[in-house]
Amino acid sequence: MAPLQPLGRDRCLELLASVPVGRVVFTLRALPAIRPVNHLVDGDTIVIRTGLATSLASAAIADGAVVVAYEADEIDPDHRSGWTVVVTGAARLILDEERLARYEPAIEPWADEPMTCVIGIDCDLVTGYRLASAG
Repeated sequence: MAPLQPLGRDRCLELLASVPVGRVVFTLRALPAIRPVNHLVDGDTIVIRTGLATSLASAAIADGAVVVAYEADEIDPDHRSGWTVVVTGAARLILDEERLARYEPAIEPWADEPMTCVIGIDCDLVTGYRLASAG
């Protein structure tokens, strides 16, 4: 079996920025919900686009911010190696016009739905692990 090696915060954010897709975990009707989304990393913020009618956007609007987890990874099942990063933090709508002008063209949503909101997730708690191949 391969050992799990903890990763430092800076390395976790570098790895997160190296992949285009992750999963956002939030609460929907008192239960965990997970949605795949594409993202970018800007300093200590993960930025995603979503529709105004989505549950995550609705929660962010209603509460001002909502605590979420964000996970991305890159796993090679053949070599039993890879990494995983999980970020926990507050998600809130980005309303600043300058930031919106920068983020909206930089994040091209993969889903064929109107993506009218830009959400920033604060990287408050960042954990990550590398699974090193035993071979």
